[in-house]
Amino acid sequence: MSSVSVIIPALDEEEPIAGVVRECFATGLPNEVIVVDNGSTDRTAERAREAGARVVTAPRGYGRACAAGVRALSPKCDIAVFLDGDGSDAPAFMNQLVEPVARGTHDFVIGSRTRGQREPGSLNLQQIFAGRLAGLILRLLYGVRYTDMSPFRAIRRDALERLDMREQTYGWNLEMQMKAARDGLRVLEIPVNHRRRAGGQSKVSGTLRGTFVAGARIAATLMRVALG
Repeated sequence: MSSVSVIIPALDEEEPIAGVVRECFATGLPNEVIVVDNGSTDRTAERAREAGARVVTAPRGYGRACAAGVRALSPKCDIAVFLDGDGSDAPAFMNQLVEPVARGTHDFVIGSRTRGQREPGSLNLQQIFAGRLAGLILRLLYGVRYTDMSPFRAIRRDALERLDMREQTYGWNLEMQMKAARDGLRVLEIPVNHRRRAGGQSKVSGTLRGTFVAGARIAATLMRVALG
C-alpha cells in the first residue's frame, strides 16, 4: 500500500481551507495533509490545523510554498499530491490521479480542468488559452500531450526529487510538467472537474496585475527550462 501525502499551498484562504482539508481526508487516501501557509494575514493556518492538517510556513511565492511542502513530507511518503487551497479542485478525483502511480503504470498524473466539467466562471479564457498554448509548445518540444497547467497532480516522490525543481513562483507547475516530459517520466493526463473558488480572491486571475505577473513568470520558466 502506497503512502500518500497531500500538499496544499495557501495564501489568505481562511474561508475554504478547512473544507478542502476535510475533503482530502474524506477520500481515505492521504496519510497526511500538509498546508503551506504562504504568508497569510488571516486565519488560514489556524483553520487548517483545526481540520487536521499539519501546517508549515514558507515565504511568499507559489513555488516556494510547494517546495516547502515537499521538504515537510513524511519519510514514509511514496506519492505526493498537489492541489490548491481555494476549493476549486475536487479532491473526490484524487483516487483517479493516485491510482495509476500506485499501480506502477505511471510516474506523474495531472488533472486537466479543460477536459473535465467546469462550473461557469471557474476558469477564465486566459487560463484556458495559456494551458492549451503551453500544451502545444510542450508537445512540439517533448512529444507529450498536456492540455492544462492544473495544480491538481500526483507524482511519485522519488521521481519528483529527481526533477530538481527550482522555480519559486507561478512557473512551478509548468516546470514540473516540462521536466517530467524532458526526463522521460511516464506521464498521464486525465479529466477532472473544476469548481469556482469557495472564498477569497485569486492571486493569478483575480487582478490584472496578478494575471500579468503570473504570465511573465510562466513564460520565463518556459524559456529557462527549454533552453537549459
